[in-house]
Amino acid sequence: MSRIGKKPIAVPKGVTVTVEGNTVKVKGPKGELQRVLHPELTVALENNELTVGRPSDDPRHKALHGLSRTLVANMVEGTSKGFQKTLELVGVGYKAEKRPYGLQLALGFSHPVEYRAPKGITLSAPQPTQIVIDGADKEVVGQVAAEIRSLRPPEPYKGKGVKYQGEQIRRKAGKAGGK
Repeated sequence: MSRIGKKPIAVPKGVTVTVEGNTVKVKGPKGELQRVLHPELTVALENNELTVGRPSDDPRHKALHGLSRTLVANMVEGTSKGFQKTLELVGVGYKAEKRPYGLQLALGFSHPVEYRAPKGITLSAPQPTQIVIDGADKEVVGQVAAEIRSLRPPEPYKGKGVKYQGEQIRRKAGKAGGK
């Protein structure tokens, strides 16, 4: 049996979960999420605990079992606590400014870059060189962080660019000097 898949998911206070066939809806203080799981898997809600079951020990079912359990657990955690990612801007003149539509970024291009936040995501810039991404859906928070990072990924010579907080950039030696 899948070690991850067989763990029950505790539903905290303030979070309501409804299971209708393969559709799981989770509503909490941070938002509302919905996901349709694979039709062969079963989801049961008993005593404020969610359990995900599978029909057989087929390798495909084992993989779907752990995946589905983790996706539902992320929905429960996201609607109760939320998810957050932090990005850092490294480079002279690189900065981020909060705007009503999202962020305006100065990343060394000849023009400012405007990034529009998708629904359910909150972007903020507590410092000009820091971006904080908040949201209930873990996938969307990670995708937004990856999209912002891809605007100017960190380069290996000086380390300039947008990087995740705590990310280690592998540095290269520059050109060897003259004679």
